[in-house]
Amino acid sequence: MAYVDFILNLAGLLLWLNWRSIRFDPLVKRTPATLMGTLRPAAPKKLRRWHLLAFLAVLLFLRAVAYRWLAPFWIGKLDLLVTAPTFRSDVFGRMLGFSFLSFGLTLGVFYIGLLFLSLLAGPEPVHSLVKIPLGRVDGWPRWARGLLPFAATVLVWLALSWPLGWMQNLPAAMPLRIEQSVVVGLAGYVIWKFPAGVLLTLHLLNSYIYFGRHPFWKYVNVTAQKMLSPLKRFPLRAGRVDFAPVLALVLLFLAAEGAGRGLNLLYTRLPF
Repeated sequence: MAYVDFILNLAGLLLWLNWRSIRFDPLVKRTPATLMGTLRPAAPKKLRRWHLLAFLAVLLFLRAVAYRWLAPFWIGKLDLLVTAPTFRSDVFGRMLGFSFLSFGLTLGVFYIGLLFLSLLAGPEPVHSLVKIPLGRVDGWPRWARGLLPFAATVLVWLALSWPLGWMQNLPAAMPLRIEQSVVVGLAGYVIWKFPAGVLLTLHLLNSYIYFGRHPFWKYVNVTAQKMLSPLKRFPLRAGRVDFAPVLALVLLFLAAEGAGRGLNLLYTRLPF
């Protein structure tokens, strides 16, 4: 069921991205007023933006119904790195909450990754794919975008701690909820290892295999070079072989693994 849940979350994410990007489609713009009297639509009316959100809500609702009746003994989990709230599928209300929260987690991970790419500010036109989902946030100051994953995660977890605490009999002390929110918020930065690792890996492959002059590879190389800039002071090149991307990958995942374990240990030591 975990794989089915992942696939349905991706389907929901595609609906969300279509909702965010449909306003940029020139084919959905209104016909100019001077032509309204002479032109008639040759095709049925296109989908409106709210239709996509309605489809998403229906998908998440029907997923909860399917989990309740097709997998009555399944337990859904929200993997937050330092904690994993569970939801029993034999209670429809909890499974409905899990369906929406599971998609919300997928959406949050996606946007945290986009914020990392926004901070790197790669070349156009590929960077436009980052700007469209982020909207005005992409134009915020770098310090604000850098703090946004932590601030947003803290506020969301603090808000969710009340219903989750009621469902799972967690302590309701406000100081403890704040401490938990801070740890969960810091754990959100560990997600950056995924876009960083992908960019460094693609840059390493493109260094030895020619994939053409597509703008995507220019974007990969420019953003990867920004991440590798702290290592330029070290002699990591032997002839035509550059070991900087390999070292960066090793350091990246060592740091992410260490941070993940440290935050997990810190969370478990909080008084419950």
